[in-house]
Amino acid sequence: MRWSGLGDGGAAGAATGALFGTDVVTRTLDTPEFRGVTFHEVRAKSVVNRVPGASRMPFEWTVNPYRGCTHACVYCFARKTHSYLDLDTGLGFDSQIVVKVNAPEVLRRELAAPRWRGEHIAMGTNVDCYQRAEGRYRLMPGIIAALRDRANPFSILTKGTLILRDLELLREAAAVTDVGVSVSAGFLDRELWRTVEPGTPSPERRLDAVRTLTAHGIACGVLMAPVIPFLGDSPEQLRATVRAVAAAGATSVTPLALHLRPGAREWYMAWLARHHPHLVRRYETMYTGGAYAPKWYQRRITRQVHEYAAEFGIGPTPPGAHRRVPAPPDADPSPPQGTQLSLL
Repeated sequence: MRWSGLGDGGAAGAATGALFGTDVVTRTLDTPEFRGVTFHEVRAKSVVNRVPGASRMPFEWTVNPYRGCTHACVYCFARKTHSYLDLDTGLGFDSQIVVKVNAPEVLRRELAAPRWRGEHIAMGTNVDCYQRAEGRYRLMPGIIAALRDRANPFSILTKGTLILRDLELLREAAAVTDVGVSVSAGFLDRELWRTVEPGTPSPERRLDAVRTLTAHGIACGVLMAPVIPFLGDSPEQLRATVRAVAAAGATSVTPLALHLRPGAREWYMAWLARHHPHLVRRYETMYTGGAYAPKWYQRRITRQVHEYAAEFGIGPTPPGAHRRVPAPPDADPSPPQGTQLSLL
């Protein structure tokens, strides 16, 4: 595995250098929660990363405290990034997790640097910052606190209900800066969930997290992603999902059709051949033009989801609406009794 020589722009385009130091600690755990998972604990030199200019992402800066993800989503576009460390993009991505153990303190240093201009920072855009490893390493409280203390705007995208652990920190941050929270849930089908997203909380539990966040003053949207062709995209499935999203109190719902980049494409197609072999030819035809579904398909999904969103009274979030500076609610700000915070 190669740790040195990996360039990283750092905050505001710092000089390119090694991404990690040489003091790497590797731990392979054999506990029920992490059986077969290997953690590579590294000390990052920078954690604020510039998004490549060619990216379709609507933000410029990210923080990713982990590489690899125990959510094990077979379609995850970030799988390719594991190859940069000479790690396997299949099972290795699911079980070889790189942990930037010093991420909170490095972030504080970078936010305080004169060159940093307080731009928006997105989290959970590569791998999930609330994957199961976060329950062990607890990096996100320090990261959110650093952003709060500098009043630096940020957003979080997650499939992890563990975000509820940090609800009060999110409230404190939202009182001083723009905070955006989105939960990813592309479908409700439990059989599909168990095979395509085996390490995640169920879609119902994710929507319960949306309900809890909104009940405590943290506006939360839903990224309806991915919409999986021929398995989760029927009108009945889309309508049921949008209805559940609206019932959870989400501020918005945004559909995103499955895309299959190199690294993820091979892993997903192997999964498809095992579980739905009759669909392999249809996928080869649909994605023959590249990583993204055809424009006509994307437009159809978007149109249908928007129609259902209008039916259930949920629409796009207007600019700035994600910022909330709520007074403490009468209810106890801790998650409701019975809320599950683990990611199993």
